[in-house]
Amino acid sequence: MSVRNAAKIFTSVMAAASLSLALLMPGPAFADAGFRQWVAGFRATAVQSGVSGALYDQAFRNIRDIDPVVLEKARTQPEFTAPAWDYFDNRVHDQSVAVGQQMARKWKPWLDRIEARFGVNRYILLAIWSMESNYGEILKRDDVMRNVVRSLATLAYADPKRAKFARTQLVAALKILQTGDIDESHLSGSWAGAMGHTQFIPTSYLHYAVDMDGNGKRDIWNSIPDALATSANLLKKNGWQAGKTWGYEVALPAGKLPGGSKTLSQWQALGVVRANGKPFKNGSDKATLKVPDGRNGPAFLMIKNFTVIKAYNNADKYALAVGLLADEIAGSSGLVQDWKRPFTKLTFEERQE
Repeated sequence: MSVRNAAKIFTSVMAAASLSLALLMPGPAFADAGFRQWVAGFRATAVQSGVSGALYDQAFRNIRDIDPVVLEKARTQPEFTAPAWDYFDNRVHDQSVAVGQQMARKWKPWLDRIEARFGVNRYILLAIWSMESNYGEILKRDDVMRNVVRSLATLAYADPKRAKFARTQLVAALKILQTGDIDESHLSGSWAGAMGHTQFIPTSYLHYAVDMDGNGKRDIWNSIPDALATSANLLKKNGWQAGKTWGYEVALPAGKLPGGSKTLSQWQALGVVRANGKPFKNGSDKATLKVPDGRNGPAFLMIKNFTVIKAYNNADKYALAVGLLADEIAGSSGLVQDWKRPFTKLTFEERQE
């Protein structure tokens, strides 16, 4: 046998062995081939929705496979509900208040303009900024920020539970690229596609994004004025009542209280008063009673702006945390009646240890 023939046989054997091994192992090459086929097939859907074919190709030119981090995040989302004290202690604490006050001073000229234009309380906007991205600190973390197009394509292709949502958001993300507000290399977000300082999903961005700083781009990733104005625009368009608060901490009388919505004056007639002893500002405002930690924890009367905050995140705890944090950034001393917790409240630093 010649050396050349021996080499050919050896090469053939090795190639067959490699192929057999690849077939036995769930290697990325085969998974990626399926993903690339999905990307090619989704192109027509995107084009029919108004995305140019050239832009689609540009957006996917460097995306060859799914993002495994995104799938891992999607599969390991916690399903338990944190106790009230734990949820609020992690969001309304000395550091989040102090940084919020620093940001209020730093961005005062822009916050003045945003309040004048949209009528939304600046401290609510600062609290949302804290809740969504820790005042932008999350955006600096490469282990958290993902390529939005790749993330949403991954979910659309490989996560049946989120596929419909992801397809809609992917088309919207491509339309954002088409506007020229940001390019594909900087279109970053969370594993689920929430973007920028105030974490807008692509469809919400298209509906609410604002170019507040006037540079011709609605840049919620790099422009704090744009990000905060975009949040203000969302709240305004969902019915924010200018000059009014979100709700009040209250003290309850003994005995059972009726449910439903009543005016603040009617609640007061039933014995419900502000926990700090101050009067309600407008007795005709309709309010709903909430006791998130039971009768032995703090109680609240929520007026319309509380519901408006839920347009951002439809969870009572989220909206309440925004309201409480906003009040403390504005100078409130915090809750009169603290949360029920199984131990003495820890400082923020102690909770990090």
